[in-house]
Amino acid sequence: MYNNDTELLFPSRVLKDLIGIRGDEFDDLLKVVIDLPEKDPDHLAMVLMMTKLNGCLSCNSDSFRAMRGCTQCSILNVRRYRGSEKQLNGLYVRARKEITRVVEARYKSEG
Repeated sequence: MYNNDTELLFPSRVLKDLIGIRGDEFDDLLKVVIDLPEKDPDHLAMVLMMTKLNGCLSCNSDSFRAMRGCTQCSILNVRRYRGSEKQLNGLYVRARKEITRVVEARYKSEG
């Protein structure tokens, strides 16, 4: 079964659908990263965070998650996240640090 809303990794277009799912802090973070270019490290960090939260790497075309689609899967996972909003934003901070490390390592190897 193929769902037009299913992609290989977390799609940026879904970020706008996550506004209002948690509290104001998470909404504020989403509103900032949504308007950034897709190659911006802050935007990439949010995509990485959501990819990990949703388990996108283990999703496949035959899974129930894929049949539901990325939007519904993401909404469900953000709702079901058991940590506080502060902890959820902490996942973003960790993802941002990971992006920074990778970019710095790449520049060192090229330079």
